[in-house]
Amino acid sequence: MSNEYELTAEIRTDVGKGASRRLRRLADKVPAILYGAGKEPLMLTLTHKDFIKALENEAFYSHVITIKHDNGEDQAILKDLQRHPAKIKILHADFLRVSMDVKIQVKVPLHFLNEENCIGVKLGGGRISHAMTELEISCLPGDLPEFLEIDMENHDLGAHIHISDIKLPAGIESVALSYGEDHDLQVAAVVASKAIEEEIEEGAPVAPENEGEDETEEDS
Repeated sequence: MSNEYELTAEIRTDVGKGASRRLRRLADKVPAILYGAGKEPLMLTLTHKDFIKALENEAFYSHVITIKHDNGEDQAILKDLQRHPAKIKILHADFLRVSMDVKIQVKVPLHFLNEENCIGVKLGGGRISHAMTELEISCLPGDLPEFLEIDMENHDLGAHIHISDIKLPAGIESVALSYGEDHDLQVAAVVASKAIEEEIEEGAPVAPENEGEDETEEDS
């Protein structure tokens, strides 16, 4: 596995809110927890600067990560992340252990391709409205994609793209669609631009009611 999906952590025994605050303030560390797969949870600490660097890669959020620690290493996915509301600072991270033969549910990013060449945008003067930027999927860890692609090129003005329109790779299932057709949510749409909407609302100029009456009287 590539080094970009590896983290080195230390096991911590000093737990609690006070201990976590001291870690963040004095040691520039990030408190974290690793749980799941029928094993005891591990309380960990990560080096903040290394963790921030790893998070710059979009794929890190939806990829199996190797976490190396004092007791060995585990395969896991990033399950939750707490950020500081005003600073570029990670407050806490949750990691879920995975087994390569057990399916997991993960949200993966959606990449919209050819938006500038979309028929409804290029010829219809519209714009693309995104209802979703990620999709929750179910698959084996080894089949986990870094992202899913949606080609927007051949969609005209008024088109609506739903989850069922996304071409999922083999072994990948949509969690929403597993609940039935009623959960086939909209992902994106090609809608009229604001300028077009304003023209429609204003309508075409209306002729005065008496227009043409004077000409009729003169001709008679």
